[in-house]
Amino acid sequence: MYCLTLEPSHEKKIIDLNYIPVGLGIKKFSNNFLNDKSGVNISEKNSYYGEYTFHYWIWKNYLEKIKTEWVGFCQYRKFFIEEKADRKNISFDQLKNISVSSIKYNTNDYDCILGSQFSVENYKLMKIFKKHFFKFLSKPLVLFVKNKRTIKFHFDLFHGEGNLDHAIDLLNDEDKEDFRKFVNSKTSFNPHNMFICKTKLLNEYYEIVFPWLKKCEEIFGHKQLKGYGMQRIYGFLAERFLSYWFLKNYRVKELPIIVKDLSDYNVL
Repeated sequence: MYCLTLEPSHEKKIIDLNYIPVGLGIKKFSNNFLNDKSGVNISEKNSYYGEYTFHYWIWKNYLEKIKTEWVGFCQYRKFFIEEKADRKNISFDQLKNISVSSIKYNTNDYDCILGSQFSVENYKLMKIFKKHFFKFLSKPLVLFVKNKRTIKFHFDLFHGEGNLDHAIDLLNDEDKEDFRKFVNSKTSFNPHNMFICKTKLLNEYYEIVFPWLKKCEEIFGHKQLKGYGMQRIYGFLAERFLSYWFLKNYRVKELPIIVKDLSDYNVL
């Protein structure tokens, strides 16, 4: 299990959780961290791709070095857990006890673990309404019918209207229309670009997602992307695609994800 972070001070906590620390971004990390800056890499795109600069590094430099049957990815403030917990009151020892760092289930029943689905139907309506008043005026039905608030509608609100459609147009023929149907009909997805899967599946996934994101760069570029929702658009595109791709092709088991920043704990 790899745990990705932007903060060198998280090293001890990550190791205590039995994860392999991965340092991303511009800060200096110790030699205990893996990073995305050696070999063939796109580390300079981290502010646009997020965790996918590390996935790209694995794809180009490290796949053959992963000898375990399963491989997984979490983040310094998001963790797979065995059972739901109150993030406000959870101690570090409690987090360690319930966080997933190894496969303990019958692996004959599934090929991948994803986070429990996030429903865009239940997103705080007033929060969206305040920020996107005119969008709701153009489609008032979404105020009253939850299943009209699809993945695509949610993406259009937060990451630019029409951008998801433009990106899907660049997908390979095998996935293009299935993914389009997925985002236009589904109202939930597996969030945070977090997954645990059989290692042999990684290359198959990477060979689809990275050529697609590269094509998307020709449309969206980099420097002109302003604001978090647009600057990280490649990570958000990958997040929706990851959910679709694993659900379509493999048996998926879902586990809760807790949002708990390691910076909340005193680092000794």
